[in-house]
Amino acid sequence: MPPFVRSLTAALLVACTGALAAPVAAQSQYASLPNETPAHFHAVRHDQYIRRSVDIPMRDGTKLHASIMIPKGVTRAGIVLTMTPYNAESMTHRADSPHLGPVINGYDTPADIVVEDGYIRVVVDVRGKYGSAGDFVMNRPLRGPLNHTPVDDATDIDDTVAWLVKHIPQSNGKVGIVGISYDGYEALMAMVHPNPALKVTVPINPMVDGWMGDDWFHKGAFREQMIPYIYGQEAGRRSQYPWWSGYRDDYDLYLKAGSAGALAKARGMDQLGFWRKLVQHPAYDSFWQDQAVDKLLARQPVTIPTLLVQSLWDEEDIYGAMAVYRALADKPSAKGRLFLAIGPWRHAKTWDTASDIGKIDLDMDTAKWFRQHVLRPFLAQYLKDGAPPAHVAPVTAFVTGVNHWERLSHWPEGCGGTCTPTMKPLYLHADGGLGFAPPKGGKHDSDSYVSDPAKPVPYRIRPIQPWSHGRPDQVDSWPEWLVDDQRQFATRTDVLSYETAPLKQPLMIAGRPEVHLSAATSGTDSDWVVKLIDVYPDEVRVKPSMGGYELGVAMDIFRGRYRTGYDDPQPLTPDTPLPYHFHLPTTNHVFRKGHRIMVQIQSSWFPLYDRNPQSFVKNIFLARPGDYKKATQTIYHAPGKASYIDLPVVPARSGD
Repeated sequence: MPPFVRSLTAALLVACTGALAAPVAAQSQYASLPNETPAHFHAVRHDQYIRRSVDIPMRDGTKLHASIMIPKGVTRAGIVLTMTPYNAESMTHRADSPHLGPVINGYDTPADIVVEDGYIRVVVDVRGKYGSAGDFVMNRPLRGPLNHTPVDDATDIDDTVAWLVKHIPQSNGKVGIVGISYDGYEALMAMVHPNPALKVTVPINPMVDGWMGDDWFHKGAFREQMIPYIYGQEAGRRSQYPWWSGYRDDYDLYLKAGSAGALAKARGMDQLGFWRKLVQHPAYDSFWQDQAVDKLLARQPVTIPTLLVQSLWDEEDIYGAMAVYRALADKPSAKGRLFLAIGPWRHAKTWDTASDIGKIDLDMDTAKWFRQHVLRPFLAQYLKDGAPPAHVAPVTAFVTGVNHWERLSHWPEGCGGTCTPTMKPLYLHADGGLGFAPPKGGKHDSDSYVSDPAKPVPYRIRPIQPWSHGRPDQVDSWPEWLVDDQRQFATRTDVLSYETAPLKQPLMIAGRPEVHLSAATSGTDSDWVVKLIDVYPDEVRVKPSMGGYELGVAMDIFRGRYRTGYDDPQPLTPDTPLPYHFHLPTTNHVFRKGHRIMVQIQSSWFPLYDRNPQSFVKNIFLARPGDYKKATQTIYHAPGKASYIDLPVVPARSGD
């Protein structure tokens, strides 16, 4: 540095230092103003509840964190319990209200029932999450082949219930467990050797079989958009690592990543134990079979009253509740103890206002009706001293299309409980036709399309926004995608559509439609997506926006490699018609007079499900870019090679 520059710099530093120091010196001449913030503030609140945060010891010494909310002045009150991986404190804490309702009004709390009926509310972090000690295992298996420790969620619930009735003097010693989704899985675990103080359980939209049709797979196809959930749940005890995208459209994110395995690896998910298990078990092997809750519960009697709750448009766990019902309904021990409610909802909608779903009007607040007419008396009967019998029907089911509730003696059933469904085949025909008469054959006995993994069929209209899972800074449009208008997808050349003429009479179905496809592919593997759709009339006077609307009634995917066995993936024989048989989700719907029935068929549903390479590879999670190939897909509708959907038809009542 030249000498004159050094001199100038020194002068400037002196000047600046003096200027900065002057106010400090001047300030020291004055006394400071009194600090208006006290050293220790004692909050004065007038809460209408007593809040307790406790750590409950389990039989192995591990402590689970519990948040307990006790209405002031209650005595001999029942306890409503939830076990959750979603943070017990945040689910029971709101500092800006002294009232219990707003404080507990959250994802998994029937706040109106808890407050109005004077229950004690308890939420407990599951082992290894948030305030609870121990190790977290996704849907921790019961003690057995997959869990050689002395504890599982069933023992944790047993220990928790025993502690609660002993240490909450305001209780009457009666506990009920309620939960949705993962918390619904916990409510099912409570059925395994339940504590005597556990009087009732309500599993709502529970996770039951993650491979067959709940969160992780649907009949072999991996639910790729569950990757952010796995990331958030397993990366940290407090779920403190948020998923990041960098794309406005999830379609671009997942397509550019390649396989699901490649995307996960790029995000460091090979560090996560559950992700490694998914990659190691793409087929329905003993890992999945030994933890399927419906199979486990089928091995024991039903010992406590259980209300299973199913949502007809459940975007996350549409399989579980009905699988458990099918496994238990015919048991002698289920009589008087097993109950089922079927509602017109998306996942976890039972605590919200539910007078519509998407653009579909339901003509009433269906969730409130369920809470007041089914859930409230059901809980009261078992949790309140001296409560009258609930008189809840064995099955309470909402009929979509005509919007009313029915009380039934069992499921599936129809006609107000006087008949059972008859399986009636609905056949694909040439020229996009669909009808109950078998195909006669002719020149056009099949239809073909080219499925290109580079341009998969989106499951929603793009841009497909990232699944926010409730983040307040994002518009979460994920929950109601199952009722999106399907007509946009029929414009693609890789989607086939078959349609009936307008119905001259209403048609009611109740149960699981069964898909029977006769199909061929030029590749060695293929996915088949089948959608059963209610097509509204071209003009709807009372609501013009519904003109021509295509409402998905029951839709699902099947991965072709599992055609001969879910535990035995095999390549498909190219260019050979093969039969495929699988069920669509449960429905309870009336196709009204003047509506049409449509069936759409395609071979991708992206990025909800991972792309099938269409060339057989041992593990699709590990598929390489060169494995993804175009394939010509052919659907047959000819005598001896008919494709059809068996509809569970019941006579529609005159009011329908």
